[in-house]
Amino acid sequence: MRARTIVVILAAAIGLGLLTGRFVLPARSTPAVPPGAAPSSPGHRSPTPKPAGGPMTDRHLLAAAEFRKAGFRKHIYVRDRVGDGRYADAACTGEKTLGDTLGGSDAHFRGLVTTRDTDESDPTLARNISDQVAREVAADARSRALAQNFAERLLLEEVPCQSEPATHWVYGPTHTMDVAPSIAANWMGTYDGDLNTTGTAPRGKEPCGGIAILRNGSHYGVLEVDACLGTAAMTRIVRAAVTQL
Repeated sequence: MRARTIVVILAAAIGLGLLTGRFVLPARSTPAVPPGAAPSSPGHRSPTPKPAGGPMTDRHLLAAAEFRKAGFRKHIYVRDRVGDGRYADAACTGEKTLGDTLGGSDAHFRGLVTTRDTDESDPTLARNISDQVAREVAADARSRALAQNFAERLLLEEVPCQSEPATHWVYGPTHTMDVAPSIAANWMGTYDGDLNTTGTAPRGKEPCGGIAILRNGSHYGVLEVDACLGTAAMTRIVRAAVTQL
């Protein structure tokens, strides 16, 4: 802007100020903030999570509040137990327990359900599958290397479920999530049989829940989400679960 033009603007501002009792100067331009986004401020980033180590406790398991943050509105009851038991959908992987697959029987189980009516032999399972929000099974492998080995084996066991006969429910592609060094997850969305017309998950369709294999330091786990969550909500839930683990 030329000097003469600046003088004209300032003169006009001063003249307006004399009439109104205050000076009015051209406003500064500010960067636009996208709708729904908070302005960034230095020094307020979340700290990088540190890999877990040591014995598993209930505090390492996914909290019900994370589902409310993801938009799930029903009340959720939390049911915990320690021991061994089925850890994935038997209709695809077979009726096996975590001990059968990896050995050991001191895993932590958490059922997130919308009812008090749960299985007498396993309170983390709702009697009616429609009342099951999610179920997590996690344990301490006692070393990061072994936890990675266990997580890889559990993932390989679920991969065949990505190919099923038409009309059978099926898992979608594997999503990989690296949160921090030694903290990672892989998850696959679930697609109902009426969407499976070719033997694999349909393209361009949203999943309805899914399964995730989690690894955080020496801890590992499997999270099954029965609530009908799409990609964005599943991503949020899986990130919360593996970070908490």
